[in-house]
Amino acid sequence: MTTSARSAEFTGALNESQHRPLTSSDYRTLGLSALGGTLEFYDFVIYVFFAAVVGKLFFPADMPEWLRMLQTFGIFAAGYLARPVGGIIIAHYGDVIGRKRMFTLSIFLMAVPTLVIGLLPTYASIGVAAPILLLLMRTLQGAAIGGEMPGAWVFVAEHVPANRYSFGVGSLTAGITGGILLGSLMGIFINSVYAPEEVAGYAWRIPFILGGVFGLVSVYLRRYLEETPVFRELAARRKESNELPLKTVLREHRAASVLTAGMTWCLSGAVVVVILMTPSYLQTVHHLPAKLVMQANCAGTLMLTIGCLAIGWLCDRIGTRASMIIGWGGLGLSTWWFYGQLPGSPESLIWGYALVGLFVGSISLTPIVSTRAFPPPVRFTGLSFAYNMAYAVFGGLTPVLISLWIKADPQGPALYVIGLSILGVLLAFVPMSSKGYKA
Repeated sequence: MTTSARSAEFTGALNESQHRPLTSSDYRTLGLSALGGTLEFYDFVIYVFFAAVVGKLFFPADMPEWLRMLQTFGIFAAGYLARPVGGIIIAHYGDVIGRKRMFTLSIFLMAVPTLVIGLLPTYASIGVAAPILLLLMRTLQGAAIGGEMPGAWVFVAEHVPANRYSFGVGSLTAGITGGILLGSLMGIFINSVYAPEEVAGYAWRIPFILGGVFGLVSVYLRRYLEETPVFRELAARRKESNELPLKTVLREHRAASVLTAGMTWCLSGAVVVVILMTPSYLQTVHHLPAKLVMQANCAGTLMLTIGCLAIGWLCDRIGTRASMIIGWGGLGLSTWWFYGQLPGSPESLIWGYALVGLFVGSISLTPIVSTRAFPPPVRFTGLSFAYNMAYAVFGGLTPVLISLWIKADPQGPALYVIGLSILGVLLAFVPMSSKGYKA
């Protein structure tokens, strides 16, 4: 029996969940899942906020600055390259032995390397072994994040009632994006409290050690989560099959994979350009002071978290298609206005960044659309494969493309995000975007 035939028993999409109010158990699941997602994404991105310090400590002192930063960010990029491999492996076992086990394993695989990075000897102590160990830890982090995000989305989606599905997934996405905000605030705090020599001496280790410790606490708390009802039912009905879930995805669910890749392109472009690259763009192209830029970026990241919640709530109220048109359309319009009025005044910078950040919250549409595009037997594998492969490609190429585009046209970042916003609106008219998987 094919996966499509077996999945027909589940009546497609996420209708396995009843229409009912959210219970205290649902809120506990959402809370613990979002908390873990926040801490895990914090662990993954905190590296970039201390990249300059790490580069000086883990590479030879006489190395040219450009080469040191290239190697430092190369190690950061290694985390992205490891995402597809880790995601596919973790997702495979998530579809075979259970969502909860892999959901807990992924955060453990993130917390331990983060803690180890905070304790690693530097190049001055152990020589070339220092960057090698740093690379190994970043690779493990990448593998973990590749399994965590799809796993978290599937876990929550299969727990919450169908009439609160979008809000549940949006809430989790808000928690994950909160990790970026937490990392930014930690970077500001460390650099404000400690002198530069103290940061280079020992204070840079504090964010990593705290992230590792709190991550291990989150591993313990996830013991109190229950396996999803969808997987329990699936396990009870499962017939023995020697076929790998990934093989089934590639044969029977190519359309869902392409849709997920397109939505992931929109997500990665919005986050990488607006949230991660724009601070540097504002300082180098428009010559704005770093302190003002960081304040504006914090406002944008905070509104991103709120926007994820708002989009999830809106989808449950007016439907996915209308929400995609409003969300991605709003991102395109706000991007056009924000980048067009730069440098502007300090007030317009902060409020404009906050407005764009709110519409970047449309990224929660990616898991809302993509999670239900795959049937239960291969949902984890399908989502993880398509999402992580697309993120590795688009997330990796976007910084290079934008850097080259800026040299030719300072409005390059805005045009890129506007183009992806148009793509997001067009994807709203794909039937699977609003209806999900149909057997």
